[in-house]
Amino acid sequence: MTGRITILCENSVGPLSGTLGEHGFSALIEPQGGAPLLFDTGQGMTLLHNARRMNKDLSKVGQVIISHGHYDHAGGLKSLLEECGAKRVYGHPAIFSSRFRVKDTGDCYPIGIPSGREELEEAGASFDLSPEFRTIAPGIYLTGEVPRVTDFETGDQGLYRDETGQELDSTPDDQSLFLETARGLVLLLGCCHAGLINTIKHVAAMTGRRDFYAVIGGTHLGFCSQEQIGKTVEVLRKLGLKKLAVSHCTGFAASARLSRELPNAFQTAMVGYALDV
Repeated sequence: MTGRITILCENSVGPLSGTLGEHGFSALIEPQGGAPLLFDTGQGMTLLHNARRMNKDLSKVGQVIISHGHYDHAGGLKSLLEECGAKRVYGHPAIFSSRFRVKDTGDCYPIGIPSGREELEEAGASFDLSPEFRTIAPGIYLTGEVPRVTDFETGDQGLYRDETGQELDSTPDDQSLFLETARGLVLLLGCCHAGLINTIKHVAAMTGRRDFYAVIGGTHLGFCSQEQIGKTVEVLRKLGLKKLAVSHCTGFAASARLSRELPNAFQTAMVGYALDV
């Protein structure tokens, strides 16, 4: 695939004036000669505004991919449908599961998709849900459910399926997108709850390739131990990435360490960040 990836929603903004940040993520994929695709929709407060500011016409998007069922990745789906028309929406069957974050204080917050499936279908969503690895468009693939095979990627221990914090949520619906390009594989992450190295290993197993050119998006390292970050860095260094453009849930401390450990590859993928592939 040849084209461009542009970050539309993210926690922070780049130098493009008039754009807004929010705790969320969304990226637009514009294949050369093909229809654009949207990967995640943020919370819904900045997606349409930022797209207009960047002269991106989201009515041309036919396919939307939801990386997992959290509000900061799927909350903007309803307003997108209402303003920009019907869309085919890809995701995992578990995206509509009940989701909560329970703090150490006992405070509980719902973090699932704010709109139900029926409500979104009435707004124009046509859901295509599967846990399997699959092709979305020429040269563009959805990982499907990612096997948890590493011994150091333990996930976020503050996520639950219930309000009382009794049933841990492993976020099995977490999926990532990757693109085949002339430069190598480009991996696009939402939050990567399954673990960055688990995801890389899964893509390598499904494709037989390890020529990763770039990784873009949220790595969820902001919620992980220093041991996990250290072992993640070890694998990434051996992988020989040319670009590691992190954002959203990576966290300041983890970003600083990645920048120090992988200075030639590290970038920050704020609102407005674009990569030509």
